[in-house]
Amino acid sequence: MTPGARLTAAIEVFTSIVQERRPAADALKSWGQAHRFAGSGDRAAIAGLVYDALRRRASSAFLMDADTPRAILIGMLKRERGLASDAIAALADGSRYAPEALSDEERQRLDSATLDGAPPDVVGDYPQWLDADLARVFGDARAAEGEALASRAPLDLRVNTLKAEREAVQAALADLKPQPTRWSPWGLRVRLAADAKSPPIHAEPAFLKGQIEVQDEGSQLAALCSGARAGEQVVDLCAGAGGKTLALAAMMENKGQIYATDDDKRRLAPIHDRLKRSGARNVQVRTPKSIGSELDDLAGHIDLVLIDAPCTGIGAWRRNPDAKWRMRPGALEQRLKEQAEVLDRAVPLLKAGGRIAYVTCSVLEQENGGQVQGFLSRHPAFSVVPPGEVAQALGERAAVFAKAARLTAEGLLMTPHTTDTDGFFVSLLRR
Repeated sequence: MTPGARLTAAIEVFTSIVQERRPAADALKSWGQAHRFAGSGDRAAIAGLVYDALRRRASSAFLMDADTPRAILIGMLKRERGLASDAIAALADGSRYAPEALSDEERQRLDSATLDGAPPDVVGDYPQWLDADLARVFGDARAAEGEALASRAPLDLRVNTLKAEREAVQAALADLKPQPTRWSPWGLRVRLAADAKSPPIHAEPAFLKGQIEVQDEGSQLAALCSGARAGEQVVDLCAGAGGKTLALAAMMENKGQIYATDDDKRRLAPIHDRLKRSGARNVQVRTPKSIGSELDDLAGHIDLVLIDAPCTGIGAWRRNPDAKWRMRPGALEQRLKEQAEVLDRAVPLLKAGGRIAYVTCSVLEQENGGQVQGFLSRHPAFSVVPPGEVAQALGERAAVFAKAARLTAEGLLMTPHTTDTDGFFVSLLRR
């Protein structure tokens, strides 16, 4: 397919997303099934255009003074990819399979329009109804934080220290040009071009041998900040597919015991194969029969409960830009209820001196500091471990990290803008 044809296809897919209110992945899959001639490179390029348009949907529409799929895709080429009007005109020139040629008005907007005077939600490319919530956390920096949340995420890998060292894995993956992550002692980062296909990590020998897992650096740091120690008894209460469970097992050097569970046993399905591949031997998976009953025998015996809480997922928007435009206020209300419930479920499990590591991939105060304050009011026997102390888990990087992250009375907040990770909140609560 020609570059112009790819742009036409991206406009078609975006139209389907908007008009049919479809998730982007579904719309892209349907387009691919209906256009079998498109190769994998074409599909990757089209997906890149669509996701970049979703990242910069509000600001691109503002630049073009129109919110049609065509206007958003064209505006994105200037806003996100930095193309000049002549380069965009070469893609949209009205030739066979290319979009209709640019109008005089479109050329003028591309040449002269700016974001000067645009409101923060437009500059930051987030839903307007969230502006007050983000202002509460970031104040005048919310537009910059939103821009970073709309940026394209790199591919982060966690080296499994049960099986390999980071330097050796970096050498084995040399064709991907991975670089050590800034903060995590286990991480490698691969940066991808806008049109690049995602590398087949799951086919790499290092992956098949259990030496690496795909995991954002922020998620790695959340596990590290839990402070799990070798020999401890640990519960991963919202284990899901097991990403943080595996990180904890490596931190604990296969010593002690981790009990991994989740309210939804379907989310636990992938954990079994991942555990086998990783070489983790100190993990028991407790599949729930009814909520909470699978852990009854552990009451009063646990050193640490990790809660990777259900949340709005705002911190992961750069990996799922489609989600921010489909999010509704009711989702936040539901997540707040679930978070309070799972925090309260952790309390009976802990021994005296036990800790709760409360983690969200959200940046909203209601889900983070506000949730911690609510917990402390219900359970006054707990106190917050000072976040500066929590950051000491990063060792020699701790002081610089503590300056980059946002530290509050309730915990620490990572964001793409400040720490170049996904958005993660971590609070450590001690009984």
